[in-house]
Amino acid sequence: MAEAHQAVAFQFTVTPEGIDLQLSHQALTEIYLSGMRSWKKRIIRLKVPLLCFFLKHTFCWESHPVQSMSTQCQVVLSAVLFSTMLWLLLIFTMRLCLKQLLSYHRWMFEQHGKMSTTTKVWALVRIFSGRKPLLYSYQGSLPNLPVPTIKDTVKRYLESVRPLMDDAKFERMTKLATEFESSLGNRLQWYLKLKALWASNYVSDWWEEYVYLRGRGPIMVNSNYYGMDFLYVIPTPIQAARAGNSIHAFFLYRRKLNKEEIKPWLLRSAVPCCSYQFERMFDTCRIPGTVSDTVQHWQDSDYIVVYHRGRYFRLRVYQAGRLLSPREIEFQIQRILDDPTPPCKGEAKLGALTAGDRIPWAKARAKYFSSGVNKRSLDCIERAAFFVTLDDDEQCVMGDDSAASLDRYAKSLLHGKCYDRWFDKSFSVVYYKNGKKGINGEHSWADAPVVAHLWEYTLATDSFQLGYNAEGHCKGEVDASLPRPQKLNWEILPECEEQISQSLAVAQALADDVDFHVFPFQDFGKGKIKKCRVSPDAFIQMALQLAYYRERGTFCLTYEASMTRLFREGRTETVRSCSNESSAFVRALEDVCRRLFRAASEKHQLLYRLAMTGAGIDRHLFCLYVVSKYLGVESPFLKEVLSEPWRLSTSQTPIQQVELFDMVNHPEYISCGGGFGPVADDGYGLSYCILGENLINFHISCKHSCPDTDAHKFGAQIRKALHDLIKLLSPIEKEPNKTEEKKMEVKKEL
Repeated sequence: MAEAHQAVAFQFTVTPEGIDLQLSHQALTEIYLSGMRSWKKRIIRLKVPLLCFFLKHTFCWESHPVQSMSTQCQVVLSAVLFSTMLWLLLIFTMRLCLKQLLSYHRWMFEQHGKMSTTTKVWALVRIFSGRKPLLYSYQGSLPNLPVPTIKDTVKRYLESVRPLMDDAKFERMTKLATEFESSLGNRLQWYLKLKALWASNYVSDWWEEYVYLRGRGPIMVNSNYYGMDFLYVIPTPIQAARAGNSIHAFFLYRRKLNKEEIKPWLLRSAVPCCSYQFERMFDTCRIPGTVSDTVQHWQDSDYIVVYHRGRYFRLRVYQAGRLLSPREIEFQIQRILDDPTPPCKGEAKLGALTAGDRIPWAKARAKYFSSGVNKRSLDCIERAAFFVTLDDDEQCVMGDDSAASLDRYAKSLLHGKCYDRWFDKSFSVVYYKNGKKGINGEHSWADAPVVAHLWEYTLATDSFQLGYNAEGHCKGEVDASLPRPQKLNWEILPECEEQISQSLAVAQALADDVDFHVFPFQDFGKGKIKKCRVSPDAFIQMALQLAYYRERGTFCLTYEASMTRLFREGRTETVRSCSNESSAFVRALEDVCRRLFRAASEKHQLLYRLAMTGAGIDRHLFCLYVVSKYLGVESPFLKEVLSEPWRLSTSQTPIQQVELFDMVNHPEYISCGGGFGPVADDGYGLSYCILGENLINFHISCKHSCPDTDAHKFGAQIRKALHDLIKLLSPIEKEPNKTEEKKMEVKKEL
């Protein structure tokens, strides 16, 4: 979602000292290291129980030569070895066949109801998929992300920017692109093809490193994102009880994750998506560095860290190997809420270090938190399963001021007070005083749909599986002998407090500048849109183009996130929603051109499918730019492409586990989705969530400091655009003629 901000602000440095002279050697070294990382992951993930069997029998064979074995033993051993090898060969063949089948993506481009013969044969993928696959069952069968040709990428790029440029600018850009394609592009492409052969994914490791981890600005607002609670329901008003059920549900999810019992995400119930991102969900933290941050993952922790009123507590959720019950966790949370201990000197706003610029935080961490009590306490936070904040504020979306309350709720989840979250943790959960909750996710280790999957599970388990008693407390009994949560201690020096204050000032200025507007659109939803035979996502994207054009009088480079998890270790690709077709439709709307809308929505769907199947534009150009920097060559074309601002950055938050919620009988139990901060200083960050048949939730962000943007005004334009489009596409009802009216009157009289 929020990766567009870092993509725009992308700054590449090979070494702190500058560009090395042996650049081609360095490029090859980086490609070699990427491949080594990929193979290391494969080896770690590979589980072959028969290895021990082979080793055991190899030693047995050496200690008991064949000559000393009876003929019967030799026959049995030979049969076992032969059957084992045959079994492994069968598994290998099945995986190879499945990989070939999963490399076929033409099914995605065929019209609904019209299936080619090749696609019918491809449907055999269901046979090779297995009946009850585990979370990582398909990892070895997923194809590698293909490298598009330079010609195709340049052609699609020029097509995407045509509606944004006048003739002179477009002619200049075409000339730069042609020069790049015929000269430097082919050289850079060679390195990418080499990397694609050696590494699992030619994009993902560089994307994580240079777009996320090397960003030196604050990750709060700029990179982190949030998810909201149920829209209209608070299952219990007791803060500790909501935390008790929810925290227990998080650890139930982690248990299922460790056992690989979570179902892999399948498109059309047959095509698997990569599950690699799930591996670092818990027990993970982003560690600041002066040049680049790192993502550190530990083994399962038996505790969480809880922040309340300036204090940090270690709360163990396992006792003698047993996961505490929700009621016991509630009991421990209440102990923290009732604890009168004041914060240590400098402790209250310590979390601001994670909200400010990265280099000051890295230097402060190395200087003040590398030894003694500070190191022990910091290690405790970073190694925790996840981070929890017990917020003294109340958030609620009901009442006379529901619209403004939703905006405040979103801002609170995005940045809070800038010091009461630990923004480096893989995710932090916030529990408000009135029982409302939310989540804040760090972006480098995974994309939003992975955290959304976890969030959906915990929301459903909290309310529908665990539930509460009549008083609003968690169900179950309490072991009163549980040891109290341990308060973490700190020794914060005055100069460290000064750095905390400086980081807080940077973060506070950023937070104050965020303008947010969240609104549920309930006039119609995907049910009515589908009746118009239009993709709901394409419909919304066209509405956004129309709304932006009406507000600004021009078009802009538009970013829509699309996943590439059909490939091993795939993350995201960009769908450039502003196209020649969409701009032509918007300009001609006053003439009621349905044909142009159809063309624009079909083009958007084509772009989305191309992005999903590895034929996108931006990740290819990004990797070409990385290689050019390693080679020490300048490309005016790539430099200009990578500096273009995404003034409209959009993302859809999909509901992945529909079976967990009953939107027909209990429509109030729905999440409001999530959002992220503004991407460009003069643009919008926009997330939307399509829920059920009649609801679409929008999250809009921009900056107060820009006089040309206003989240609420843009929201009003979106509402108007949605109504105008549905009116345009809805079937025109014929007015009954006079003869038909007389017949109806006669029938009424009879």
